[in-house]
Amino acid sequence: MSESEIITDGSPTPGLGVDGDFAVWAPHRDRVRLRLGEAGDPAPRVVDMERGPDGWWRVRADGAGPGTDYAYLLDDDPLPLPDPRSLHQPHGVHAPGRVYDHGAFAWESEWTGRPLAGAVVYEMHVGTFTPEGTLKAAIDRLDHLVGLGVTHVEVMPLNAFDGTHGWGYDGVLWYAVHEPYGGPDAFKEFVDACHGRGLAVLLDVVHNHLGPSGAYLPRFGPYFSGENAWGPSLNLDGPDSDPVRRHIIDNALGWLRHYRLDGLRLDAVHALRDDRAVPILEELSAEVDALAAALGRPLSLIAESDRNDPRTVLPREAGGTGMTAQWSDDLHHALHVALTGETHGYYADFAGPDVLPAVLTGVFRHAGTYSSFRGRTHGRPVDTARVPGYRFLGYLATHDQIGNRARGDRMGEHVSPGLLVCGAALLLCSPYTPMIFMGEEWAATTPWPFFASFTDPDLVEGVRNGRRREFAALGWDASEIPDPMDPATRDGAVLDWSQPGREGHAEVLEAYRALIALRRAEPELADPRLDRFSVTASGDGRCLVLVRGSLRVVCNLGAEPAEAGLDAVPHELLLANGMPETDGRRVRIPAESFAVLRV
Repeated sequence: MSESEIITDGSPTPGLGVDGDFAVWAPHRDRVRLRLGEAGDPAPRVVDMERGPDGWWRVRADGAGPGTDYAYLLDDDPLPLPDPRSLHQPHGVHAPGRVYDHGAFAWESEWTGRPLAGAVVYEMHVGTFTPEGTLKAAIDRLDHLVGLGVTHVEVMPLNAFDGTHGWGYDGVLWYAVHEPYGGPDAFKEFVDACHGRGLAVLLDVVHNHLGPSGAYLPRFGPYFSGENAWGPSLNLDGPDSDPVRRHIIDNALGWLRHYRLDGLRLDAVHALRDDRAVPILEELSAEVDALAAALGRPLSLIAESDRNDPRTVLPREAGGTGMTAQWSDDLHHALHVALTGETHGYYADFAGPDVLPAVLTGVFRHAGTYSSFRGRTHGRPVDTARVPGYRFLGYLATHDQIGNRARGDRMGEHVSPGLLVCGAALLLCSPYTPMIFMGEEWAATTPWPFFASFTDPDLVEGVRNGRRREFAALGWDASEIPDPMDPATRDGAVLDWSQPGREGHAEVLEAYRALIALRRAEPELADPRLDRFSVTASGDGRCLVLVRGSLRVVCNLGAEPAEAGLDAVPHELLLANGMPETDGRRVRIPAESFAVLRV
């Protein structure tokens, strides 16, 4: 089977125009026509398609092939619509797509893959990683990531969305790479460049909803059923849901196969409404495992889930969904409260001196316990004797945790470099898979608020007013809330690459590099076994000791020097950002500093 072919419901269907064969699922339409030619073509070629018993319409168009622009006409509607499976949208999400041949790209790097266990992940938004906001420009900064020591680059969504700049979670054409970022070849060049430097690549994909502009899927078929927090939910378990599920699974497999990705981050899987005996996540996991076996390299699936349910990361044979890992917001919240002192909103559940040690050792704060923010009990305990820590991503910051603040302000704006480094030490010396949000490694102070660039004037105004109302209701001053539709909001979110060389920022960057290097050099720091990990803390919770085999990580979050008692006499200092003093088993450590010692 060629790389241009697609599998739907277990049967081969023609590739999307590579050999002149076109297919589209529109089960309840009486007539579907293929339109060949650019959007403004005064005399496009229009070809009637033939409906099959499976609801797929097919046609062979002689003379069509890679580079041909095409769209579909449904019934007697004169509006040409882009293919839901379009691989290339050079003129935006409202225009015809373009036939693209995956097999034409010449890969250069030899790559056998990289597992998630032992990884250090770096979350990147292509549109603000550089001033240019392109995949090509991002390639020029990859050596910074190599020098930092990360192993995996997690790229925020690249699927085609309306406008030029945005977070990417408003995508509407899931198979196409956003053209302002560079399109499909540019993403392959980025992946090739990463692999050539030893970096694995993960992609954030959104399968729980569509963006509000350019969402033409419902015109083709019953893709939606019910609602979730962001709008209509995908029809995963109702009539005609089999092809909808294939739309998701084929999209995931296509990214992994054709772009040679090492894994996917699945956005908000708790919003996938699915009552089937075999849920979509379990089905996807099985298909990805099969693809990994065929390709001969490991493939990872990382879920974002707010359920606090360890079954998300349990293998399918153990009754889980088979996800490789999941994001753990509880780890973030506990670290954030300890470092910043903020206790508003959901942070209220993470106040108290015992919270951080408990979450560091148990993963979830809410594990069948009461959540005041939710007003109910929440979660299920993690069996730390059976589930390894690498299955949970820990972090001090993410696009969500920064971007969903009214101003998009980062932690580096509010806490000292010493405290930031302490947070990094707790994270990078833990059994979890650490993740760094771009710029965090040098205590970036550039904000990262929500921004978009929709083209519909009514939608623009609705988003602008909606954000103001949302944050004003939470007590924010309206004057502090940036206009998400103002291009200056995106421009202000671009990383300032002069900061890593400045005083205060350079020291944080060097600490991150040293901590990552130490994690790699000392296997005990990357050991994911949670049942061999323990944490003790002072009565006020400000001085913590992490036990990592023969290593002890002492961290003082307080504003004054502190003393910690160890279980053995330390005899070697491996790394510190302040000079600790030892007296037998006692360690006196300066304010806002950490030390890694061998006992």
